[in-house]
Amino acid sequence: MNNLKLPRRWFLKASAASAMWPLCRTPLDQLQAADLKAMFDELRGNLLQLINEERAVEKVPELKLDDLATRVATAHAEEMAKGEFVSHWGLTGLKPYQRYSLAGGYHATQENVSAADNTWSNKFADLKQDTSYLHVRLYQEQPPNDGHRKTILAPQHTHVGFGIALEKLRLRVVELFVSKYVEFKPSTPVAKPRETIEIAGQMIRSNFYLNTIEVFYEPLPVAPEKDWLREVRSYSLPDESEVFRPKLSPPLMYADRRDGTIEVAPDLSFRVSVQLYKNTPGIYTIVCWVRRSRSEKAFPVTGLCVRAE
Repeated sequence: MNNLKLPRRWFLKASAASAMWPLCRTPLDQLQAADLKAMFDELRGNLLQLINEERAVEKVPELKLDDLATRVATAHAEEMAKGEFVSHWGLTGLKPYQRYSLAGGYHATQENVSAADNTWSNKFADLKQDTSYLHVRLYQEQPPNDGHRKTILAPQHTHVGFGIALEKLRLRVVELFVSKYVEFKPSTPVAKPRETIEIAGQMIRSNFYLNTIEVFYEPLPVAPEKDWLREVRSYSLPDESEVFRPKLSPPLMYADRRDGTIEVAPDLSFRVSVQLYKNTPGIYTIVCWVRRSRSEKAFPVTGLCVRAE
């Protein structure tokens, strides 16, 4: 299945099996709100099925649908379709993990974006084929340019949300993957520069342990120009950060002869005080890195953003 090649015409000729077949040939702008919602739910269900089939081939866990990720992805898809651009950045300059966190989330995310500027029609049956095509195009990427495929198959992901939007035959599809391993206690989304905040959480998977907490800083976002948004570019966490490590029991110390600052309890709950270390306004992203054993590479499971100004 990894080498499967499915041309666009295959989707156009494929039978669009659906429990709502009588409505499949009706243009979306002629549907009632309830029917429209049901159809977009089915489009998302179809994408989820495709992804879980692809993950099953790679023997990685299947994903569940995440409501918050779906709402965040939908808002971004609609903004791109109306604004006639394709980007991981939005009109306000926010990146995917910032949008998810400022909407109330704190788990780590990864985003795939796909688009078509001249879809075949705005009828459900055609949209089901086109959204499937846009996803499979990402899945079929080949190394070394296979970042979207790696995101689809990343074993650390547990959930996914889908945003689908159509505006004058401009189709946008957003896949927002989520990794849920930690529960955070409520934390303020707004603070002042150099303020000290407390980060407290609980591991929800007993076979993983907290490796480090990394606090990233970047300046407050600014609204980009439309031409900038229309250029292809990837996104990442910023370069500037500070790292916090779990406390070690004496006489144990880390290589730099420090004993760590994160309090970790036997029940795998943790707590640490973090100073927002810049004098200037910006966004701090708090990333918990976890791993299952010392022989495995740690991966991020949170992306909590705190706006300091």
